[in-house]
Amino acid sequence: MDPLLKQVGELLLGAIPTAALLLLLYAIYTALVGKPLKRVLEQRRERTEGAVLKARADIAAAEGKTQEYEQRLREARLAIFKAQEVRRQAAQKARAGAVAQARERAQEQIRQARAAIEQDMAAARLSLQGESEQLASEIIRTILKPAGVAPAMGGQS
Repeated sequence: MDPLLKQVGELLLGAIPTAALLLLLYAIYTALVGKPLKRVLEQRRERTEGAVLKARADIAAAEGKTQEYEQRLREARLAIFKAQEVRRQAAQKARAGAVAQARERAQEQIRQARAAIEQDMAAARLSLQGESEQLASEIIRTILKPAGVAPAMGGQS
């Protein structure tokens, strides 16, 4: 086994420069490529995550502004509805006032017309009473007329 150990020893001894060269190459790669590459990848990841976080923050801010806008819109609509209701009530009061005035004028006209009708009726009653008295006295005169006057009228016919 001695030659076998000798061959393995020579093989290992020949592999030392290769292993040293491999370690040197690894150290150079790590120093020149690996660390800068890791640093660039880390920066990229941070920028990406930062961009994602910024996008999320922007979305949250946009949602907040949207909610604020919707709230203002609701408040504006409510204010418009209240103003419309106030105007409607004012118009309704004005309309009710105009109707009340028109009713009052109509009632006054009705009162005046009734008073005029009452005066006309009173005047008509007085006139009829006077005429009825006159007619009654004529009827009485005609009935109570002397008998001699009646044949004379009959003879003239």
